Amino acid sequence: MFELAPGQGLTQLGQLGLALVLSAAIGLERGLRNKSAGLRTHTLVGVGAALFMLVSKYGFGDVPGNVSLDPSRVAAQIVSGIGFIGGGLIFVRRDAVRGLTTAAVVWVTAAIGMAAGGGLWVLAVAVTAGHFLVVFGLSGLARLLPADRLGRPRRFRVRLVYRDGRGVLRQALTATTAMGFVVAELQVERESLDIGDEGRDDRHGRAAAPPGRGAVVVLRLEGNGSTGDLVAQLAELPGVLAVTAGHGDDDDAE
Repeated sequence: MFELAPGQGLTQLGQLGLALVLSAAIGLERGLRNKSAGLRTHTLVGVGAALFMLVSKYGFGDVPGNVSLDPSRVAAQIVSGIGFIGGGLIFVRRDAVRGLTTAAVVWVTAAIGMAAGGGLWVLAVAVTAGHFLVVFGLSGLARLLPADRLGRPRRFRVRLVYRDGRGVLRQALTATTAMGFVVAELQVERESLDIGDEGRDDRHGRAAAPPGRGAVVVLRLEGNGSTGDLVAQLAELPGVLAVTAGHGDDDDAE
């Protein structure tokens, strides 16, 4: 007759369910912020770590013979094994390292899954809450502090609307780098824009240019120069219709 081995009861299923809920909550937050590892990755990492813990605790109880077992060895391998996933999320773009925070969150998610699988549900819930406190609370605090005091360049975005086919983007990138800013990312928001008579709203008083085609791009920049000076210089370029600047991503090295 088929019998369930020890460690396959409602308690263990509840521990797996807790790991699933907590890791999915973290993954949902990362997915909504368009990070490289999202809902599915974090959920699988958390549930997998919890299952490894349960296997470590209950999976070797029927080993024949007088064998000395160390259940902690399986759990220890989770810590080193999760590093392979984290390493795959980290990459270098020019002189900036990306993915460090995302890799760290995956590592923490594995730890939460281990705690849930080990029956330490209070610690698992507390660390999950701590994750959201760090991601939202500390990111907001960091924005209030001067970037130079934190030892890192300031990050912000510039949205550029310009007339296409005049080499405006090339001139804008040249002006940006000449002022000491690093272009971390360039995103095309709209490749083709019917600008019509938008030149009539030129805030610099220039004559309206004839109708034509335009484009909109978003530049993610890093640097400690003057944002106002950069916006003013880009606005003076021929063919530029509008320039706006805003805050960059909260955790850009994520």
